[in-house]
Amino acid sequence: MIILFLTSGLFLGWSLGANDAANVFGSAVGSKMVSFRKAAIIASVFVILGAVIQGAGTSDTLGKLGAVNAIGGSFTVALAAAITVYIMTKFGLPVSTTQAIVGAIIGWNLFTGNHTDSRVLTQIISTWISGPVLGAVFAILLYIILKTIKKNSSLHLIRFEAYIRTGLLIVGAFGAFSLGANNIANVMGVFVPAFNLQDLNLGLFTLSSAQQLFLLGGLAIASGILSYSKKVMETVGNNIVELSSEAALVTVLALTLVLFIFSSSWLSSVFVKIGLPPIPMVPVSSSQVIIGCVIGIGLYRGARNINFRILGEISAGWVATPIFSGLLAFFSLFFAKNIFGIEVGRKAESVTDVTFRNNQATPADPHISNIMQHLILGLLVTGIVALLFYYFLERKKKIELNKSEEKFWKNIK
Repeated sequence: MIILFLTSGLFLGWSLGANDAANVFGSAVGSKMVSFRKAAIIASVFVILGAVIQGAGTSDTLGKLGAVNAIGGSFTVALAAAITVYIMTKFGLPVSTTQAIVGAIIGWNLFTGNHTDSRVLTQIISTWISGPVLGAVFAILLYIILKTIKKNSSLHLIRFEAYIRTGLLIVGAFGAFSLGANNIANVMGVFVPAFNLQDLNLGLFTLSSAQQLFLLGGLAIASGILSYSKKVMETVGNNIVELSSEAALVTVLALTLVLFIFSSSWLSSVFVKIGLPPIPMVPVSSSQVIIGCVIGIGLYRGARNINFRILGEISAGWVATPIFSGLLAFFSLFFAKNIFGIEVGRKAESVTDVTFRNNQATPADPHISNIMQHLILGLLVTGIVALLFYYFLERKKKIELNKSEEKFWKNIK
């Protein structure tokens, strides 16, 4: 039953991969500088690494907003957020998984009578505004710098384009890593307090209980990227404003910088040491940031280049996402508790009870831990095999297409 409850988190991870994670390579794919196949594989690998290695950074913030203290509640909250993101994705709107999970957590708070920390909520919502603004500013500055370098360099255009393509792959990989580190809390954060699994020793390294959950979430994100992200990539990359190759590189780099700023505890500590306020470690909406980056480029090149109709549709999705997710979570919790008799959570007894670290996790059951660890290893191996199969299948198609083109030109000659 516990493993079954995890399925909503995996569905949410798939939805994030289909929507938010695609934003890292959306501009690159939209500008035709990187193929969707290559972008999907690189993003999948690095988003898993980011989730496992540095995925716990933002979980505490979501826990302060509302610590879901029952596995049934975790399942319902994650399911409400996943359904919301899936519906928005179905319409091709790059919405935010962060907004969906925040709305769902608030819905849980309202249903269980728990207090929603207004300070934490304000902190999170402020990033929904500051993220896109920072993205736009970074994009404009980087675009000016790159254009200056291009103008003053003696590089041939073909070589310059080759450097841009390589840069897109490198920056995209780092962006995917940062996205996994920043956003995996949206996928598995509500489940961390309810699980206390035995450490998983893989020889070279050991995965903690939380890291095992983050690995499962990372694999779910990767499956979403590979199977359902192309449509959103095209929306971000082309429909808002047409991007040149250097503009595509700039938007990815600007997004990566914003994700890094709100994910790096090291950078936050540096700010404190020099007398500045700490940077909040909060999940950032990659969808909003990438849209801000693209708009920044569009404004620099002239507002007439921006498709305001598409932009209006996306903005409507941003407003509707947390509201719809919160309402869906509230009514889903009602049905789960009163119709199916599932324990979905309780009102916190004290202020300290609303944080993840003070919740009572389910004691480790060796039998459950073994099942979970076999499941994790099986999914990991299956994921690696699937990635390799996908890569070689697409490579074979490309070779056959090249042979067909060569044969066509030979017949013409």
